[in-house]
Amino acid sequence: MSEVPEILGDWFASRGWVPRRHQLDMLAAGRAGQHALLVAATGAGKTLAGFLPTLSELIETPSEGLHTLYISPLKALAVDVQRNLLTPIEEMGVPIRVETRTGDTPHERKVRQRARPPQILLTTPESLSLLLSYEDSFTMFAGLRTVVVDEVHAFATGKRGDLLALALARLQRLAPDMRRVALSATVADPDGYRAWLAPDGDIDRVALVIGEKGADPDVAILLPEGRVPWSGHSGVYAIPQVMAEIETHKTTIVFCNTRGLCELVFQNLWKVNELKLPIGVHHGSLSLEARRRAEQAMADGKLRALVATASLDLGVDWGDVDCVIQMGAPKGSSRLLQRIGRANHRLDEPSEAVLVPGNRFEYLEARAALDAVEAGELDPDVFRPGALDVLAQHVMGVACAAPFDAAELLDEVRGALPYSALTREVFDHVLNFIADGGYSLRAYDRFKRLTQDKDGLWRVTKPAFVAQHRLNAGIIVEAPMLEVRFKNGRRLGKVEEAFGSSLSPGDTFFFAGLALEVERIELTDVIVRATSKQARFVSYMGARLAITSTLADRVRRFFANPAEWQRFPADVREWLEVQARRSQLPQLGQLLVETFPHEGRHHMVAYSFEGWNAHQSLGMLVTRRMEALGLKPIGFVANDYALAVYGLEKITDPAALFSPDILEHEFVDWVQGSALLKRAFREVAIIGGLVERQQPGKKKTGRQVTFSTDLIYDVLRKYEPDHLLLRAAWADARARMTDVGRLARLLDTAAEQIVHVDLPRVSPMAVPVLIMIGRERVATGAVEDELLIEAEALAVEAMRID
Repeated sequence: MSEVPEILGDWFASRGWVPRRHQLDMLAAGRAGQHALLVAATGAGKTLAGFLPTLSELIETPSEGLHTLYISPLKALAVDVQRNLLTPIEEMGVPIRVETRTGDTPHERKVRQRARPPQILLTTPESLSLLLSYEDSFTMFAGLRTVVVDEVHAFATGKRGDLLALALARLQRLAPDMRRVALSATVADPDGYRAWLAPDGDIDRVALVIGEKGADPDVAILLPEGRVPWSGHSGVYAIPQVMAEIETHKTTIVFCNTRGLCELVFQNLWKVNELKLPIGVHHGSLSLEARRRAEQAMADGKLRALVATASLDLGVDWGDVDCVIQMGAPKGSSRLLQRIGRANHRLDEPSEAVLVPGNRFEYLEARAALDAVEAGELDPDVFRPGALDVLAQHVMGVACAAPFDAAELLDEVRGALPYSALTREVFDHVLNFIADGGYSLRAYDRFKRLTQDKDGLWRVTKPAFVAQHRLNAGIIVEAPMLEVRFKNGRRLGKVEEAFGSSLSPGDTFFFAGLALEVERIELTDVIVRATSKQARFVSYMGARLAITSTLADRVRRFFANPAEWQRFPADVREWLEVQARRSQLPQLGQLLVETFPHEGRHHMVAYSFEGWNAHQSLGMLVTRRMEALGLKPIGFVANDYALAVYGLEKITDPAALFSPDILEHEFVDWVQGSALLKRAFREVAIIGGLVERQQPGKKKTGRQVTFSTDLIYDVLRKYEPDHLLLRAAWADARARMTDVGRLARLLDTAAEQIVHVDLPRVSPMAVPVLIMIGRERVATGAVEDELLIEAEALAVEAMRID
């Protein structure tokens, strides 16, 4: 214990604890002034390990001013860490101030924090970026000693990671001796994260600390009556068994992959909650107050279960949670491991988790995920060049703090790994875009945010642009939203404008765990009252989580290896065996395509396993090509495993529909002519600061923002097709919205080995995707039952052996 200050050692001893090896290794790295990446299992005391050097320094050499910044991807995590960090500090009686700063922090406290910051400030990437836009950031951060980035895997490879990397580069300029620390439980590529964390990408400056291995998790797949349904993706069929798990555990978190499913599962659990156990609901569309109430109730041990989405994937430490249930497929081994880790939160005790697959493909996915977790195989981390809209936002923030020299700022920006290869030419494009909006927009003063003075320094044109930047900065661009509230003013949360605008007075819907009736709709608000009437569920437009490529490859291997089938339930084995007899099973490196007639239409099903996003894109492209070939397509449906296309003419040559040149022709035409590119442009225009979401004293409606961006988009497409933001939007549409990388892999496979099986009727493997036709967007309990009945009828036809 000699390395730990005596007062800190006594605190460990009072708890009956001894510092773990990785905690002492992190302390040693801190004392040596080394940057460090800690990879340790959930429950291993990662957060405390990250703070040990800070606590030790502030105990041994008390100081005023900001010492340590803690950055988390979630506001809830920052609040949770503050609560857990304050306990040892208060018990030790040391004078260390810890505060949070997020978008929810009161304005008065934000002002005070800049003038008299605490020693430890807990914040998010967006709030840090805003802090750096103030003139006093130079003095506020001058004495900064440490930055701790928690759950680094959650944002390092995306746009929030780009923003944070740029902020770290700025902080390093303001405080050259600052140490960087990152923490995570699920990192597949530690060296990639070390390079991301390191100043100037110098990986040798970042120590890698690996935590002790925890107890293996106890994970089971729930099979009511030993059967797996043919269709569905929610696991709602198993609600009585899920409720039984809740009844037999102290506290359970029930994870759902979407907000709509979260509300659906919550309502169905209440229907069978005969013991009236306290159950809560938590997702990102609920109001801050509703989320905080649920979080506090969990922290106080007042809930037996909490139904949640990815809003609780990360780090929140509730020690009484002893079971995690995953409704539907996990979609990735890393995500599953994170969610499993929410149970027990203690390294030496196994976390208990239950998976509830929605259909037979999802059973295989759940089994593949368990195998991956057991083998220690995590999902790959894909690092890519930094986004230019994020860079534009950062440059504007730097200008708000003080005038800058372009060459010096470029050098600083290149210190962030995502922008390490940024050329002066592209950087100048970014500068010029902020300065006048680009060639097509330079006639309008509203786009002239920067100007270059005679001294060569760039500065903000007028103070109004500084206020505009601080009001609108941020990387997370939600779909246009409407506030849901009671007429007394109590806010429940937000629904997407596309759903809200479909409502009329008297309509009913489930939200925040309540059945609500619409009283009236105002400009940006839906005014509701509680009701006991039948209600529908809120629908959301957001992209679904797609199965990761590593998990998809494991599922494919199940089909190719019948020796594995003995591990599966009898009905899943029979499904695979009849498929092998009636048609074929997809082999590795092969694209199996089946064609067959059904209900007067001709169907084609491709088993490509490249995820929902890629399959949606391919469905658009294939139906366009079918149209051109006179095959009269009617539509398509897709899940993570397969794409089903149906039309009026028989498809005799599937290979012609899957040729790789579809990416050169139909893909470009489709994306440019669809709403995808406009949606991507709306996001990059907001992030890049071209269009403001809010103005002082008022907020634009989603329609107003969309109208503004659509107008600018049309002008740029016509007069400046090479505009910086159009290029950024195109990159987003390709990578994120259409998953073009996996789409290309799918087409390459098709070009090399496509296997076409022409059948007289539907095959067993086609049932889960075929049953979605005409039902894809519906999510009510009654329709869920209809789907199961319809699927069973279709399955009888598919499983019949002639």
